[in-house]
Amino acid sequence: MLFAMAVMSTACSSLSKTGSSSFDDSDSPYVEEEETTIATKPKPKPKPKAKSKIVVKEEKVKVIESSEPENETAKYYTIIGSFRVLDNARNYKKELFDEGFMPVILENENGLYRISVAAYNDEMPARDKITDIRLKYEKYSDVWLLIRKR
Repeated sequence: MLFAMAVMSTACSSLSKTGSSSFDDSDSPYVEEEETTIATKPKPKPKPKAKSKIVVKEEKVKVIESSEPENETAKYYTIIGSFRVLDNARNYKKELFDEGFMPVILENENGLYRISVAAYNDEMPARDKITDIRLKYEKYSDVWLLIRKR
């Protein structure tokens, strides 16, 4: 019995001197690994830059398809697409409607169909809408301003 106590005290004293057991902690069934993270403020995503230049064209146009009467008399239109074939313009109009836009089809004097997603009587709101679209929808970065000729 004295021998057993001597062995035990030797084993215990070796643990207290080194501060750890004889096996690696990761092998222990009693050690749970904790994932430590440093709380940091997430970096803001960079905002896409809107093109500073807005293409502006002046054309005589008439409204072909619109659900809003103010589109008939507006002077400034934000144009998001142009087509030679009316059926293609109508198909694109449906796609835009599904994305939440309220598209209108205009026809210019050369027979091109323009797809407008906003119409205004003042120029600045039209320009603001173009900037807004460019920031929100990268794929519509080529949206431009049409000024209706009288």
